[in-house]
Amino acid sequence: MKNILNDILEILIAYKKIDVVELSKKLQISQVTIRKYLTKLESTGMVKREHGYAVLHNEDDIAGRLAYHYNSKIKIAKRAVELVKDGDTIMIENGSCCALLALELAAVKNNLTIVTNSTYIAKSLRQRQASFQIIILGGLYQEKSECLVGPMIRANAENYNVEFFFIGTDGYNRNSGFANKDQMRSQAVRDMANSCDKLIILTESEKFGLRGTIPLNIKNIPQILITDSKIPKDIFDELRQRDVQVITV
Repeated sequence: MKNILNDILEILIAYKKIDVVELSKKLQISQVTIRKYLTKLESTGMVKREHGYAVLHNEDDIAGRLAYHYNSKIKIAKRAVELVKDGDTIMIENGSCCALLALELAAVKNNLTIVTNSTYIAKSLRQRQASFQIIILGGLYQEKSECLVGPMIRANAENYNVEFFFIGTDGYNRNSGFANKDQMRSQAVRDMANSCDKLIILTESEKFGLRGTIPLNIKNIPQILITDSKIPKDIFDELRQRDVQVITV
């Protein structure tokens, strides 16, 4: 199923909106089967259907960003799931790889406690996994990213101590390391990181060609990067020299 889902998403990324009949022809799959896959994608929020058309969600929103490099992101999420045991308490930050991690956790794990600043992740988990306890850190709501930021995050996060904190990133710089585009989201990550033993960075290799504007500046916490196998070798070697454990999928 995953390859067909990815094929549909790649077409939608190119066209933004496409007739279901045309999509069926392009993929040489029956319309009944196409609709089954579209229902799956619609449940994640990535795609919506309008009068016989499939429409990609607004790429500025987190649901829309899930569609980009979906195949790599889902592999990264599945690998990250292997670090988590039933009954664990973990933190998850907002981001597309993190959102897919949450969905994969809901599919295969039980009795987790998830501490998050993402209302998108909290909503997704509540719809899919009744055995999870969801704790949302309070703060200022950012509508497009569907997450909470601001000084209340730090005050709330100080009440927890977890082994793993899963985060995403918007880019990487050789001098300053991992970075985000948004100042308040970056600060939320720093504040939440004070409550973890290990920081797990989930990102597709494409991000290593981008330059985030706000360095995360998280130091003195063991870090694990999970990414795809297309990570440039020089960056792979550089991260290893900085004592970042690199896992490729």
